[in-house]
Amino acid sequence: MTSTPYSSSEQMETKLQNPSLSPIPNPSFSSPATRLWRPAAQRNLRNQWSKLLSHKQQWYMASSSGRSHATSLVNDYLRQRYMSAMDLGCLSDMPNIRRKACHKLARQQEIHGRKLLSSYKDMVTAVSHMANTSSSMRCFLKGPASSPLVQFSSASEDKNDNGDGGGIPVFRFWSIPHFENLGQELVQMFSLELSFKRLLVVELLSVSCEEVQQQSTGLCWSDELYPGEFNELSISNLYSEETQEPVLPRIKGWESNTQTIQFNHHPDQEILQVYLTAWLAEVNIDTQRVGDIFSMVGEEMHVNLS
Repeated sequence: MTSTPYSSSEQMETKLQNPSLSPIPNPSFSSPATRLWRPAAQRNLRNQWSKLLSHKQQWYMASSSGRSHATSLVNDYLRQRYMSAMDLGCLSDMPNIRRKACHKLARQQEIHGRKLLSSYKDMVTAVSHMANTSSSMRCFLKGPASSPLVQFSSASEDKNDNGDGGGIPVFRFWSIPHFENLGQELVQMFSLELSFKRLLVVELLSVSCEEVQQQSTGLCWSDELYPGEFNELSISNLYSEETQEPVLPRIKGWESNTQTIQFNHHPDQEILQVYLTAWLAEVNIDTQRVGDIFSMVGEEMHVNLS
């Protein structure tokens, strides 16, 4: 099967295009214990890639529901903002009708904001699980190699055991590092998109209508949006221990010199439409590449990952 992998570094691209460049198998990989490594490694890889597929699907479900809640939140906000200019017809003479309508819309906006945050939390969880899964593809010998019952695990008990079988192909052509590189490529795409979506979530949760007497949430980038968020973000390398705040969002292939983020708590309709469009576009995720990765891995492992 011929493919043209795409990655963020030339080194990774070289590895993905040439799986035969994997390390030369260790000569000691001929003992009875190590010969049993391959079927154990195959089972582990199938399991981990099945999990990656599940986490990917969880992401798309959470992203879709998040956009739906974001759209409802935006609609409620705009109705409040332009309530004073609306022609209410025969309802115009009813006392406090505009104020009561605005307060009801504000409550609805708050509800959709909580649902949006819940969807974002699901996306954070999906990406953190992706990161954990992509780093669990190695298969280590458990206990002494001379044991009559050879066992394997995902944790190393011997500093000399790399868990990669000495670099031999696990199924047909690819070694463990090759599978890891593809997994890391997926994690990188979804991590970048998660950080970008966090920017949109903070902005959308912060919008408030001046016509309604309500206290703005006043969210800023360094705020933890829900308990435990920063711990989950750190798993995906999206939280900086140095600055003690989430890593600033960026678009893949484009670096920004911006060190701070200025939020607009009273955006107009055009800006909000851009936010919703950006959410839908998933600018950091190459959908075609994601599909190609799962297709290639499935063909190598003789399983259906779709």
